Amino acid sequence: MIYSEDDFIQLSALQHFIFCRRQCALIHIEQVWVENLFTAKGRIMHDKAHEERVEIRDGVRIERGIPLRSNELGLNGKADVVEFHKEPGGKKLLPFPVEYKHGKPKADDCDKVQLCAQALCLEEMLGVIIPKGAIFYGRIKHRLEVEFDEELRSTTKETIKQVHDFIKQGKTPLPVYMKKCESCSLISFCMPKLMGKSQPVREYLEQQLREL
Repeated sequence: MIYSEDDFIQLSALQHFIFCRRQCALIHIEQVWVENLFTAKGRIMHDKAHEERVEIRDGVRIERGIPLRSNELGLNGKADVVEFHKEPGGKKLLPFPVEYKHGKPKADDCDKVQLCAQALCLEEMLGVIIPKGAIFYGRIKHRLEVEFDEELRSTTKETIKQVHDFIKQGKTPLPVYMKKCESCSLISFCMPKLMGKSQPVREYLEQQLREL
């Protein structure tokens, strides 16, 4: 299937969708964005990753801020960093995408799926097979290598399909409060503790005042 330009989704929508479907809807359907300390630090890290467009280091070509696109998957976005390594015993350069994240590794696969989707875009654009990439986490200052095996590729393609269907439906789910909501920049807009409650607003506000 070849997607029309209007049906393309952003690579970041995959990470948002797995992390929280309501967050994904607020950002990619309702076009809401609010920055907080976490997103600001993440943006600064991404800006720094994109400062120098091309660099050669220890025989590795490093390119930053590469536009990505897949007509087959209906995806577009930008890669933080793509390293080009020489294949063992050959002269061909093989792409190695690197995604920068401010925090630490997550319990789910949202970051891995986003990175794998970048690899799928690069494979279509360059006509190569990319076996692995990496995610650099700022909080632990460590690079986590990710293998693009069949399981992750299948999960990524299925997630892409689900996100296309989800955004096409145009419905924002009701919130469900979880601990991870506290780190979300949209918490004041989303109001998961209030909107997710079935109790009367007055009763809820009185409960919050008692807790304070």
